[in-house]
Amino acid sequence: MPVNRNALIRYRTIDQCLQNRFKKWTLDDLIDACSDAIYEYQGIDTGVSRRTVQADMEMMRSNKLGYEAPIVVVDKKYYTYSDKNYSITNSPLNQQDMKVLSEVSDLLKQFKGFSHFTDLNEMVSKLEDKIYTQKTQSAPVIDFEKNDNLKGLEWIEVIRKYIVAKKTMCVTYQSFKAREASTFCFSGYLLKEYRNRWFMLGISHQRYKPLLNLALDRIQTIIAHDDDYIENTTIDFSTYYNDVIGVTKSPGQRDAEVVFWIDAKNAPYVITKPLHHTQMLLSEDDKGKIFSIRVIM
Repeated sequence: MPVNRNALIRYRTIDQCLQNRFKKWTLDDLIDACSDAIYEYQGIDTGVSRRTVQADMEMMRSNKLGYEAPIVVVDKKYYTYSDKNYSITNSPLNQQDMKVLSEVSDLLKQFKGFSHFTDLNEMVSKLEDKIYTQKTQSAPVIDFEKNDNLKGLEWIEVIRKYIVAKKTMCVTYQSFKAREASTFCFSGYLLKEYRNRWFMLGISHQRYKPLLNLALDRIQTIIAHDDDYIENTTIDFSTYYNDVIGVTKSPGQRDAEVVFWIDAKNAPYVITKPLHHTQMLLSEDDKGKIFSIRVIM
């Protein structure tokens, strides 16, 4: 059955909330989350009623949309999924979903080949493979790199909303080296993915803290805080990582030329997958090749 955009936003919001098992979700919490999402995506500030959210959860529990979500009530107050691995995004696509996906895929394919839209190529391939798999009920023919067991992914959408809204968050965080967790106010600026691991870059409100890079898989809790958000006025994050491999960098660091030799057997791998966009071939012989890159050490 067709679903309007507002309902879909609410379903996805409820789904994201119930996947987050670090928080106990009351009906009022879910209403607030749905109201915030509708305002963010649709600009509607009238809120969402209690009856609407209750009806949404009943719809998600049913088979009308193919979800059959295992939503349960704990202690007569808190909502969660009985299956901790469940998500409506893992549910098989229905005919309406398939139609919409096909239309989106056809639209995106019109942009393939344009230099400004090169990042769409992988997205279109994923969409087409998903549609093919669902229609034919066969195994996928494209296998993109993924790791369903990665920790911290549940924070991506939470953090994104804080960054877009320019709101301060209170983060409880414990690095691998720390003996115990610490809690601090934080203004987030950028979500960064590197080799299937996600990081948040921003400023701690403790003055002695520099620009921090927090691994999402080490975050324990995130809640809103009333501290004023500290806006970024000095760093261009669109180019911030151009001179570094990975995610570790401090403002003010300067890059340097790094020259390295690769034996003839392994050199083709470095040529076809450069270590950095500044990589250059300096010289070569029968034994190997000498390359250079310009990065921060």
